[in-house]
Amino acid sequence: MYNRTDFLDMEHAQVARLAPLMAAARAVRHMQWGKTVTYSRKVFIPLTNLCRDSCGYCTFAKQPGTPGAGYMTPDEVLAVARQGERLGCKEALFSLGERPELRYPEARQMLQALGYATTMEYVVAMCQRILRETSLIPHVNAGTLTEEEVRQLKGVAGSIGLMLENISKRLMAKDMPHYACPDKVPLQRIRTLQRAGMERIATTTGILIGIGETWTERVDSLYAIAELHQKYGHIQEVIVQNFRAKPGTPMAHWAEPDMHDMLKTLTLARLLLPAEISLQAPPNLAEKFEQYLHAGINDWGGISPLTIDHINPERAWPALQEVVRRTAREGLMLRERLTTYPRYLRAAHHFIGPMPFVALAQQARPDGLARQQMIHEELAA
Repeated sequence: MYNRTDFLDMEHAQVARLAPLMAAARAVRHMQWGKTVTYSRKVFIPLTNLCRDSCGYCTFAKQPGTPGAGYMTPDEVLAVARQGERLGCKEALFSLGERPELRYPEARQMLQALGYATTMEYVVAMCQRILRETSLIPHVNAGTLTEEEVRQLKGVAGSIGLMLENISKRLMAKDMPHYACPDKVPLQRIRTLQRAGMERIATTTGILIGIGETWTERVDSLYAIAELHQKYGHIQEVIVQNFRAKPGTPMAHWAEPDMHDMLKTLTLARLLLPAEISLQAPPNLAEKFEQYLHAGINDWGGISPLTIDHINPERAWPALQEVVRRTAREGLMLRERLTTYPRYLRAAHHFIGPMPFVALAQQARPDGLARQQMIHEELAA
């Protein structure tokens, strides 16, 4: 129905011209996802905030010697997971800096003290412990991965995540956000997504908008994701995330994308991507987040009753009751999902390892959504 020229022409679409495109995006959502909008109830486990990259917009990564820098201990990991379990969480989202041991001798020493040689070895061990000692299912955002690392994660996680962010190498030039960030080389991120497809593990990816990319580069990034999914069938969801400027970073004074830019990009994503790919936008990064529903999104991502968004710590999660209300005002119903989408649960023999499958089977109802829906309990409280 639409071709690349149509998508490129959307760059200058104003409100009147964007409205019918947004209606078409909502029609795609209705056809594939009906009136259900989902979210995942999670705890955020920032296993390490050490990172060998220094992205121009990031406040998550810390250098050795700065307050709070280091690795969580196994006991700290389990304490967060168990507290989240008591609050009805089903997902343990592991987020971490990329391969800090390759840059910092202090990171190697910390890992050695924990009994591990690499950060990835520690991630796998903590995922195993989560599966053995709690009812939570790990989702791992560990950055670029080797074939063997993807294979190991499939055995201990219900899904993995890697934001493509953007396919443009131009963003790695001096004074650009990914300068001197070896793990943000677009080819390396595409290769990780390819490896995830070859290994057949449900994968989340997405784009980060407002970091200096052009509209054409956004279109090309989404095309790259669509092509990967068409080849391997493993992209379960795509996130369109808006850049938020943070004090103390090199990009502290960069202009942020406005709501029109987000709606335009979400509409582009919904019309360009295969309909079976879930489209997500974070509700904590915009005041009037319900407007995203007008552009065809069907998922709010992870919302935690316990832990902050460690990537955007200044942006609190909206109260679940508020998400329910705003979703309902748009004629849609909020439902809780698991970290692995129903489509991949139905093909578990291909996409899920034996250990995470046991945990997912215990948490899933027949339609693949979460067996225990915490929405009603919270609204009644």
